[in-house]
Amino acid sequence: MSDIDYLTINRANWDDRVPVHVGSEFYDVAAFRSGRSTLRPFEVAEVGDVAGKRLAHLQCHFGLDTLSWARLGAEVTGLDFSEPAIEAARALAAETGLPARFVAADVYSAPQALGETYDIVYTGLGALVWLPDVTRWARTVAALLRPGGFLYLAEFHPFSDVLDDERGERVVYDYFADEPIVLDEPHTYTGPERLAHGAKVEWQHGLGAVVTALAQAGLRLSFLHEHDHTIFRRFAALEAEDGRYRMPEGRPRVPLMYSLAATR
Repeated sequence: MSDIDYLTINRANWDDRVPVHVGSEFYDVAAFRSGRSTLRPFEVAEVGDVAGKRLAHLQCHFGLDTLSWARLGAEVTGLDFSEPAIEAARALAAETGLPARFVAADVYSAPQALGETYDIVYTGLGALVWLPDVTRWARTVAALLRPGGFLYLAEFHPFSDVLDDERGERVVYDYFADEPIVLDEPHTYTGPERLAHGAKVEWQHGLGAVVTALAQAGLRLSFLHEHDHTIFRRFAALEAEDGRYRMPEGRPRVPLMYSLAATR
């Protein structure tokens, strides 16, 4: 599959998602307008004080996390390949009075599209699966960072993606598979609304591949944390507590998310 194929397919899919997501209970835009942050507490704690820092958010969708960093005092720029998503982000920034810059571009062209360097590059949950080349992504991140600046990445743990969906007890997928995963799903994760373009292309990136790509791009790993909880019911057996989903008490735990920081 050529690059233009996956970009065209995935952009159409994400363009369709924008109005569905903006109006969904999952994203709860009304609560955000009233002051709610969409950042997870561990992200805020691990990134630290962002006041006065220049922060670029790659694959920002319609900007809720980006603008949540702005509420904490960061000077934010969000980038996404979906024009409707960027239009929605700009509208939300205007409605809330939060200063932000939003740019529509493919993540791999971010250094040229943004034309700036940053103290922090942030990439949030569920982003890497849409990129075919994690090595190229790491070089892109490095090019966006000022000397002393750092990447902060929070992601769903790739190990959880190889387990069965019901119980999370059996390995049913190949952890090391690197071919594109082509799917056609009529719905997004926020509800039953049908998408006109349900086709999508994803890739699996193992933890070792991500860390190695960052090291080869010249970044120094500051920490790598694996988390025993996630933000949605990844497996039917997970139990919810305070907005987090974990394995039931007595079950062996598996990593469900991870976060890392890497400095230029």
